[in-house]
Amino acid sequence: MNEAATELLRGGRRSDGTAADFRVSDGVVVEVGTLSPRAGEPVTELDGRLVLPAFAEPHVHLDKAFTASRVVNATGNLGGAMASYAHLAANGKRGDIQARARRALGLFVAAGVTAVRAQIGAGPLSGVSAIEALAELRSSVADYVDLQIVAHAAVPPGGPAAHRALLLRALDAGADHLGGNPFLEEDPQRAFQTCLQVATERGCELDLHVDESFDSLTFDQVVAGAHESGVRIVAAHCVSLSRLPLGQLRELAASAAAAGVSVVTLPMTNLFLQGREQESAKPRGLTAISPLRAAGVLVAAGSDNVQDPFNPVGRCDPLEIASLLVTAGHQTVADAVTMVGPDARQVLSHASDFPAIGSPADLVAIAAADLGDAVAGAPADRLVWRRGRLVARTSTTAEIPF
Repeated sequence: MNEAATELLRGGRRSDGTAADFRVSDGVVVEVGTLSPRAGEPVTELDGRLVLPAFAEPHVHLDKAFTASRVVNATGNLGGAMASYAHLAANGKRGDIQARARRALGLFVAAGVTAVRAQIGAGPLSGVSAIEALAELRSSVADYVDLQIVAHAAVPPGGPAAHRALLLRALDAGADHLGGNPFLEEDPQRAFQTCLQVATERGCELDLHVDESFDSLTFDQVVAGAHESGVRIVAAHCVSLSRLPLGQLRELAASAAAAGVSVVTLPMTNLFLQGREQESAKPRGLTAISPLRAAGVLVAAGSDNVQDPFNPVGRCDPLEIASLLVTAGHQTVADAVTMVGPDARQVLSHASDFPAIGSPADLVAIAAADLGDAVAGAPADRLVWRRGRLVARTSTTAEIPF
C-alpha cells in the first residue's frame, strides 16, 4: 500500500448518510464536497461507503489477549479470572506475548482503529518483562497504529518503596503512563498516593482501574486526587457509580468534570464478570454513562479483554462495543459511535474533528449506508487510512441463492 501526498477519496458518505468526496493531502483532509480528480491524482473509489474518523481503543489488555483456551475461570467472576491468569502471567514469554498482541493489533487496525492504549501487567509475577515486549512491538507497528502503553502495576512485596521502584522501572522500560488497581491493594490510599507522586514527578498520566464491583466507591478519592495533584487521570470501569443515588452521582460527576477526570466504560468485560452472584434482576455491569456525560465528563468506551479469562469473547472491533453501548447502556447510535471514535481518541490525546478541513486523515470507510447500518451490521468491509496512508483493506463477498 503506497503512500501518496495527495489522494481523492471519491463516492463516500458522511455520518448522516449524505454523499461526499474527500481530498487528503499530507496526512490531513483538505477538501470535502463534490470533487473532481486533478491531473495525475490517485483516486480511491469508496462505492458509497460511510466515512468516519478512525476509531480508537482506549483500554485493552494486549498481554492477556487470546489466552481463554489456556486457563479456566472457574467462578466466572473477577476473582476467578485473576486467580486463573496468575500462572500465565508468571510464565509469560516475550515472543508469545508479542505474537498475541500483534494479532490483536492487526484486527483492531482492520476494524478502523489507528490508536490503541494498552494496559500491560507489571508487578510481582512478571516484573516489567511484558512492558518491554510491548515496547519492542510498538516500534514495529508504528507506521500503522499509535500504541500507548500503561503500566498496569500491582504493588510488590516491600510496600511503598518497592511500589515506587516498580513504577519507575515500568516507565524506563517503555510505559507511557501509569496504572493499576490501587484500591485492591493492602494499603489502598498509600498505593494511590505513590501512583500520584510518581506521575507528578515524571509528568505522565494515571490510567487506573477503579471500582470494578457494585459494592465499592473509590471514584470520589480519584477525583479528589486529581483536584489536589493536577495529574490527568483516566478512570476505567467505575461500575459502582451505577448504584449511587442520583443526587450523589450528579454531585460527584460535576466534581469529576471540574477535575478533568475521564471515564472509560468497558461494557463487554463488565457485563460478563459482574452480577453473577445475583440470580434474579441482574444489574448491568456498566458505569453511569448518561449522568457522567450530562455533567461534562469525557466518557469513552473500550474492549478491555479479548478472549481471555476475564472475557472469553470479543473481536477487536469498536462497533461491537458501540452495539453494547446501545443495547445495554441505552445510548443513541450516534453517541455510541462517538464514544468509540472521537471521545476515545480524545482520551488518548488524539484530535478528531473530521470532516472539518485540516482534520487528521485517520479515517475508516465502512460498507454501510449510515451509522445505524454500521453499528447494527458491523460489516467487515472497511478501508482504513492513517495520516493519509491506506493501512488496511478488507473486502467481503456473500453468495445468497435467492
